[in-house]
Amino acid sequence: MIESFWSTMQRELLDQRIWDTPEQPHAAIFEWIEAWYNPRRRHTSIGMLSPVDYEHHWQEQQATAALHTTANGAA
Repeated sequence: MIESFWSTMQRELLDQRIWDTPEQPHAAIFEWIEAWYNPRRRHTSIGMLSPVDYEHHWQEQQATAALHTTANGAA
């Protein structure tokens, strides 16, 4: 799995430009991992959704369930 991760980062980030200083790729790698790879990339383990989309979908389900529980309890 880690080879796939490094390959993806190399292809999507590091090979896309020439870096002027060593600090530039360091900052770019951090940004790529924290702002794109982890929260936005689709994952097969959660139905090809991004973690952000999966969490949003889960929160909507929880809100809908709470509404149904409240409506059924009031009746």
